[in-house]
Amino acid sequence: MTILLSTLNARYTHASLGLRCLLANMGELQGVTQLQEFVIGARATDMVEKLLAHQPRIIGFGVYIWNVEETTKLVALLKRVAPEVVIVLGGPEVSHESNEQSIVQLADYLVTGWGDVTFPALCKQILYGPKPLMKIHAGVQPPLAELTMPYQLYTDEDIAHRTLYVEASRGCPFKCEFCLSALDKTAWPFDIDLFLAELEVLHARGARLFKFVDRTFNLNIKTSLKIMQFFLDKLEANPQDPVFAHFEVVPDHLPDALKEGIMKFPPGTLQFEIGIQSFNPEVQALVSRKQNNEKAAENIRWLCEHSHAHLHVDLIAGLPGEDIASFARGFDRLLELQPHEIQFGILKRLRGTPIIRHTEQYGMVFDPYPPYTILATDRIDFNAMQQLVRFARYWDLVANSGRFAHTLPLILNSPLSASPFANFMRLSNWLYATTDATNRIALERLAVLVAQWLVSEGMDEEQAAAVLRSDYAGQANTKLKTQALKKAEKTAEKKAAAPQRQARHMTA
Repeated sequence: MTILLSTLNARYTHASLGLRCLLANMGELQGVTQLQEFVIGARATDMVEKLLAHQPRIIGFGVYIWNVEETTKLVALLKRVAPEVVIVLGGPEVSHESNEQSIVQLADYLVTGWGDVTFPALCKQILYGPKPLMKIHAGVQPPLAELTMPYQLYTDEDIAHRTLYVEASRGCPFKCEFCLSALDKTAWPFDIDLFLAELEVLHARGARLFKFVDRTFNLNIKTSLKIMQFFLDKLEANPQDPVFAHFEVVPDHLPDALKEGIMKFPPGTLQFEIGIQSFNPEVQALVSRKQNNEKAAENIRWLCEHSHAHLHVDLIAGLPGEDIASFARGFDRLLELQPHEIQFGILKRLRGTPIIRHTEQYGMVFDPYPPYTILATDRIDFNAMQQLVRFARYWDLVANSGRFAHTLPLILNSPLSASPFANFMRLSNWLYATTDATNRIALERLAVLVAQWLVSEGMDEEQAAAVLRSDYAGQANTKLKTQALKKAEKTAEKKAAAPQRQARHMTA
């Protein structure tokens, strides 16, 4: 009698926190429940074989926007070769608009929303009776104090090779309509002392990289300070064996007490994800996003100038009411603040989010297939939206990667336009016209292309080659490592807790 909990992660380095939360709360069924994680791109028949090798009675799948298509195929195959196995679905992708989804039609049962309590209860009914009459079961949301934390379920293999996801709270008090958290009533904290005790055990076992999934890490400053002090204590006690922590923060809420703590973190140990999304007040009002833009900009500038935190700041293209000119102004304004990375996202219609209410008025056309990306609005037609999609991809390759640190300012500050957005858009359009590709562009080839672009913009050929050689990208095809590359690698080794891309930013 075996229950399997399974999902398809986006990468091997991602360890599913959701599955571990379910396993931790299986109660008397925990002894007959196992995890079986896969990575998207694996052959469906191979996954079916591995799942059935456990001789399961029940398989519970975590379904997300990035894995729903492959999980649908997986469930269809399971139902062909082992129809007696009971399939239970859960996760954000199937918790809303579920009646129209083929994966739900294929499965036996569905748990919507929170599954920590409802999934174990459903499994008991399936195994011991009475047989559940309803296919769809609304997840019960218990007080967090009643839940068992899952962190002991991270294996030594997870700790050694994967990102450990942790949560000090669930939910979000904000109502941004493009986000599923808009459906939450508020944010609910776990007991902070119990939570930190769990982190203490993980650290003692060798964990050094912690990614918080909290939507609003800096909402409760007292809690934020306790968590930050935990990491500062570890850094002080073991400076040669540093920890690395990633938090998502509210951009316009950075009181002095929090700033004091942030300033104590050395380089390569702290990363913030900051959602700006749009600097246009009218667009913000349309999507119910409350944000003090001036305060947010002031805080980002302060973080860049007075802390060693690595900043990922998010913008979303395709929001209702925003045209390219407005988005470009927001992009240029954000670039002026000099965050380490601008995460350029394209709006997606997550199932259940209120953004759908703007569809007709703002001519919003979404891809019907995951990840449901916006294709056009009344302000941005399809062709222009495709240009933005390509811009986002090339921006990640050239700017966010940290490989073109010396070359990027020359691209953005071209005399042909005062707008960095417009200058990079010209490069983006040229790269696509030249390569007809946005993926599988080798670093060596990309460096050559960027050099060619600079020459076409009027730069001397030798000067363009020289500036590329000074960058990480320009050393991609160099057999003899230059002093700069050796320095970059040495720094990356010293700051081993920091992700590789951040290490490149730090050496720029």
